[in-house]
Amino acid sequence: MYRRFAWLLISLPLLAYGADVAVDSAFFSNAAEGGMAEVDAGKLAQQKAGSQDLKDFGAMMVKDHSAANAKLQAIAASQKVKLPGSASVMQMASKKELQMLSGDSFDKAYIKDQIKAHEDTMELFKKEIATGKDPQARDFATATLPTVQAHLTRIKQIAASAGVSAD
Repeated sequence: MYRRFAWLLISLPLLAYGADVAVDSAFFSNAAEGGMAEVDAGKLAQQKAGSQDLKDFGAMMVKDHSAANAKLQAIAASQKVKLPGSASVMQMASKKELQMLSGDSFDKAYIKDQIKAHEDTMELFKKEIATGKDPQARDFATATLPTVQAHLTRIKQIAASAGVSAD
């Protein structure tokens, strides 16, 4: 459906800070945008999903990603890193697409979107853990990764029970 993280737009090095800080800055931006997109999509699922499992999953996304967003914001503020104020353009376009759907079409699209989003988030967090220079950013990624993995496991279970292919 779309790419959850606009890698090319965010990954350009921030020349004022140098290459090491640019890696962490890209992580902060991508994680913040993804977190905001998850909260928005979770709220939408609570309203539009036909399945109670998806409504519950949406509520979990709002709760867990709001908490992670607050932690990320605190870390960024302590380091004077300015986070984006909204999800990426691509993420907002995906939300618009989901808003136009209803019933089974919404459920299927939301499931596929969430699988892709959580796979992308896992890659982002693993990359930060492996290559990030900022210890607080690495610690955040390390602490948050198990929750992202649990979300991916849960949405794949929902997909299997709904007969939705992850592809």
